[in-house]
Amino acid sequence: MRDAREPAFATRWAALLALGGGLVGVLAFPRFGYWPLAIVSVAVLSVAVDGRRARTAAWLGYLYGAAFMLPLVHWTGVFVGPVPWLLLGLADAVFFALLGAVLPALSRLPVAPFWVGAAWVLQEALRDRFPFGGFPWGRLAFSQADSPLRWFAAVGGEPFLSFVVALAGGALALSVLAVVRVGAGETLRPRAAVGLVVAVLVPVLGLVLAWPLAPGADRAGRTLRIAAIQGGLPDLGLEYESRAEQVLDNHVRQTLKLAAEVKAGTVARPDLVVWPEDSDDDDPFTNPTAYAKITRAVRAVGVPVLIGTILPGRAPHTRRNVGILWSPTTGPGAEYVKRHPVPFGEYIPLRGLAEKVSSDADLVEDMVAGHGNGLLRGAAVPLGDVICFEVAYDSLVHSSVAAGAQLLVVQTNNATFGRTPETYQQLAMSQLRAVETGRTVVQVATTGKSAVIGPDGVIRQESGALFTHDILSADVPVRTVLTLADRVGPWPEYVLAALAVLAAFTVVAHDRSSRRRRSPSTPPQVAPARTEMAGT
Repeated sequence: MRDAREPAFATRWAALLALGGGLVGVLAFPRFGYWPLAIVSVAVLSVAVDGRRARTAAWLGYLYGAAFMLPLVHWTGVFVGPVPWLLLGLADAVFFALLGAVLPALSRLPVAPFWVGAAWVLQEALRDRFPFGGFPWGRLAFSQADSPLRWFAAVGGEPFLSFVVALAGGALALSVLAVVRVGAGETLRPRAAVGLVVAVLVPVLGLVLAWPLAPGADRAGRTLRIAAIQGGLPDLGLEYESRAEQVLDNHVRQTLKLAAEVKAGTVARPDLVVWPEDSDDDDPFTNPTAYAKITRAVRAVGVPVLIGTILPGRAPHTRRNVGILWSPTTGPGAEYVKRHPVPFGEYIPLRGLAEKVSSDADLVEDMVAGHGNGLLRGAAVPLGDVICFEVAYDSLVHSSVAAGAQLLVVQTNNATFGRTPETYQQLAMSQLRAVETGRTVVQVATTGKSAVIGPDGVIRQESGALFTHDILSADVPVRTVLTLADRVGPWPEYVLAALAVLAAFTVVAHDRSSRRRRSPSTPPQVAPARTEMAGT
């Protein structure tokens, strides 16, 4: 273990590096999509905190996190104001402060890039779960949908992909620091070349992985014809909810158009039609007109249709976000209830406290979380349904595949976020889920982007401009084989995060032991001589 050393840069320059590193990280994500910059961003943070005390490194990590998260999720405040955006971005920056605090210690260990990667996995594991179920947006993995590194997701899931990106970033930082210290009078060491080689080799290994994995995307044999209906909305933002049945009418209209094209022979009949989240804006079980419209559209197309609607919850003033598989012969069948409602958007945590702070909390009815594994039967093949932000959560996607899903559907409604990068960031997540699970993924949105994604993560079809209507139709492979990531599940994340914690405690214990050995020995205490007083 190397001893602590002096920082390579003055604190003011390190602060600028941290801010710049966060901004560079944003450019790795859609809509920019310069995926190598994720590696550069990790390297910049590692350089900024190198050799610093934990307290200083923590606030540098916080600067990095704020500069990264605030621009990345600026869409959260488009229609609801800046306060939720600022609270979310600044709260998530705390996790990057924890990352910054441990990086200097872990970077002193042998094979430092490995420990940098493990520390990033730990940071993301915590941020994905806390508070209120976490917010996984901005994971390093989600910047790699179109990069050769995406194939690592098929090996160990998104956590392993994040680890590989951070590993490459840590290796690049090793090289940069070695060169910088040469300018300060140190001798150039072999690790400078080794670090650069590792940083370059990681994407090459991704291409090597693609060779055995990519050809297997379609070789399972069976295909299914899928149609995705993007009906569009009457308004931007949240106002569409006040116009009863207009959203439903849009999706019925496009489905009837598809049915007419099938009848005319210009389009092949699909095996399954999917509608997005909130495609039915009025409870069909209490509104006979809405029920009749859905039934008419489903019977016209002649195959099961997965619709999205909002139903009342069991308790008063609650609701459920539901996907329903609607049969042309038997009507509504299997249901999936969203298992991870969005805090403060779909329900209010700590409602009693929130209502004291703001009267607006009364305006939000709590969405009740569903249960189960997300598997829906009743279509041509078992399919896994995830709704909107759920695509960002590993366990929700894996549970459907483990239960037997041969196709994944992401139902989403991005209208609240306007024409921001949010929908493109979500599409990148769906691409990675396809690679990770070896399944075709159909992302269907009310306003776009809707897309059909092959098991190799490549978009086969996608809708055009946002806030338009569209119909996608494609033959897609359906698979039953499990990827290695499906088989190992969350264990790569658990192991890497645990190693990061163990390594951090080891370094802290070593430093305390070293300080005790270096401290001067306390001289033995000599008792003062007692003077005997002779009696007189």
